Amino acid sequence: MGAARRWGRRRLWPMAIGVGVVLALVGYLAVRFIRSAPPDGCVAHGTDGTTVTLDLGQASHAATIAAVAHARGLPERAVTIALATAIQESKLRDLSYGDRDSLGLFQQRPSQGWGSPAQIRDPVYASGKFFDALVKVPDYVDLPVTVAAQNVQHSGYPEAYASHEAMAATLADVLTGQEGPALTCTVSGADSSKADAAGADGRSGTDDAGAGRGSGTAGVVHEGDNEGGGGVVAAVRREFGRVPTAVPATGDSISYPVSETATGWSLALWLVCHAGALHATSVTFDNRRWSSNASDQGWTHISPASAESSTVAVRVTE
Repeated sequence: MGAARRWGRRRLWPMAIGVGVVLALVGYLAVRFIRSAPPDGCVAHGTDGTTVTLDLGQASHAATIAAVAHARGLPERAVTIALATAIQESKLRDLSYGDRDSLGLFQQRPSQGWGSPAQIRDPVYASGKFFDALVKVPDYVDLPVTVAAQNVQHSGYPEAYASHEAMAATLADVLTGQEGPALTCTVSGADSSKADAAGADGRSGTDDAGAGRGSGTAGVVHEGDNEGGGGVVAAVRREFGRVPTAVPATGDSISYPVSETATGWSLALWLVCHAGALHATSVTFDNRRWSSNASDQGWTHISPASAESSTVAVRVTE
């Protein structure tokens, strides 16, 4: 009986080793597959070689801040100050909590006259209110970021804003379109859950909805959107203002003629940062195309002879 038991153990050892090898191989392949799949998120490349990496929610909020500044005709310095403030206050997240009654991207307080809780949780409104206060600061463009931000925020930690200036300056330079296709986003698909969670005005009821109020109006660009309907046109109009103006394009595309290359890239990058909530499958500008189904490839070149290669239009296909 003892010999039989020993023989059984000898037969089990090779089987156990074999099973272990197979499991290890499966685990190795799984890890390789997981690592090879690029995570959702956006990367901005500065002219000095620096990179800024954001998740999709952070990127969409940063792009919204830049868009609201564009609509108001504000300089890049204003965008830098606003981004440094939002990075410090919320890490570019639309928070439903904060110190005392502070809320949103800039941790604005309803009790201090910034607006209702619902308004403050709207990134477009919150950005507008921040800029309303910033432009009242004398010579704000010439002030250090921490001084300009503190004049708006009245924070208990005024020096903290300075530590985010470099990151904010890189994002501002890129998102205002000064560096062309210097930002790209990897997305795994349209974020319909966040878009569907938005109310009639597009505002999400959850923390860090990703796209803000404007891009919550997701869906196909239908006929009549050029007259002020929902979808991409309404989102662009609400955040960028009425310049550039959408014109009809073929199929489910929309075209935005632009007179300045920087404006075109600013809008193109905004669209990519909000692509998930807007269900946008491609954006083209200046002989470049970003596609959601090949987003890990970034901005790819397209033929100048292509109908989509116009240097004066941004196109979104849903």
